[in-house]
Amino acid sequence: MKIKICGIHELEDASICIDEGADALGFIFYPKSPRYIMPKQAKKIIASLPCFINKVGVFVNEEEDRVREIAEFTGIDTLQLHGKESPFYCRRFKKRYKIIKSFFPKDESILSLIGKYSVDGVLLDIPFEEKKECPGKVLKKTVVKDILRKVKFPVISGGLSPENIESVVKSFHPFAVDVARGVERLSAKKDKYLIREFVQRARKAEREQV
Repeated sequence: MKIKICGIHELEDASICIDEGADALGFIFYPKSPRYIMPKQAKKIIASLPCFINKVGVFVNEEEDRVREIAEFTGIDTLQLHGKESPFYCRRFKKRYKIIKSFFPKDESILSLIGKYSVDGVLLDIPFEEKKECPGKVLKKTVVKDILRKVKFPVISGGLSPENIESVVKSFHPFAVDVARGVERLSAKKDKYLIREFVQRARKAEREQV
C-alpha cells in the first residue's frame, strides 16, 4: 500500500514525511485551497527530494495550458485532477504524466462515470463542504464497496487521521491512502508526530491483512 501526504508547503515538512515512510507528496496548485503552494516554492522543494518519491500536483478545473506550465516548471511526475475534468481532458496528459482522477461517491452509481475515464488511479474522496462540517467523516464501506472491487488502483482519501487509518485500511484494502489535514495541528503545517503515528498505524493495519 502506498501512502501519500498532501498539502506540502515546506522542505522541512517534505523531509519529515519521507523520513517517516511516505511514498508520495502532494502539492496543491488550487489557489482557493488553504494548502495552496506557489509553483516557485514547489519547484525548490521538489528539486531537493530524493529519487523514488512521487511528486503529485493537485489541480481543480484548471486550464490545460496552465497545468502543463506548472507541471513542467515544478518537476512533478503525477497529476491529481480534483475537479470536474472530462475524460478527454485527462487523456490529453496521458503521454507525459500519470493521472489520478478524484471522484466523490454518494452511491455505486458513480461507477458508470468512473468507467468513462482511462486513468492510472481513482481517488475516492468526500466533498470539501462535508469535510468542513464533519472533519472526521470518512467514506462508508456500504457506499463504495462495489467501486473498490471494480477499480484497479483505488486511493482512499477524506477525513483520514491516525485515529481512523487502521479501520480504513482494514475495511477498504486500498492501493493507496491520501491524507492532509489529518496530520496537521495547524492549518497547512504538518506535524512530525502525527505523520509518524499515521504511517505506523497504516503499515500495521496493512501487515495484519496478510
